[in-house]
Amino acid sequence: MNTSSLLGTNFCTQIGILVHDVDKVSQSYAKFLGVEPPVPFWTDGHDKSEALHNEKPTNARAKLAFFDLGSLQLELIQPDHEPSTWREYLDAHGEGVHHIAFEVQGMKEKIMLMERNGMPLMQKGEYEGGRYAYMDSYEPLKVTMELLENDK
Repeated sequence: MNTSSLLGTNFCTQIGILVHDVDKVSQSYAKFLGVEPPVPFWTDGHDKSEALHNEKPTNARAKLAFFDLGSLQLELIQPDHEPSTWREYLDAHGEGVHHIAFEVQGMKEKIMLMERNGMPLMQKGEYEGGRYAYMDSYEPLKVTMELLENDK
């Protein structure tokens, strides 16, 4: 752990890639990696995720597939058409890397710290066992940063 970093860690846990067809792309990755393809699933809607996009509730959902690659996880993301950072980025830039993620402790404090450093919150939500936040770090870092906080 690097306590001098902005997030208190420099351990990257995930790379997220936006795709139009998660089933097709996960088959390609499975073949490339020589593994079985993961079973994709849809994220919860706002009733469970309490997702906010640009500070407004959103029913955005995404079909996800995860590949565990040692200490790094590859996340494939196929967004629905509801407002989300996923949909906006896919529409504007096409398929490709959307974010890199770091696991943090003290999500609210880390969001405020990043915002004070010119990286505002774009989207946040809950998932079973934790929460996520996408920070607009594109200008200084050239990629969106995702904060992940998992319950103990």
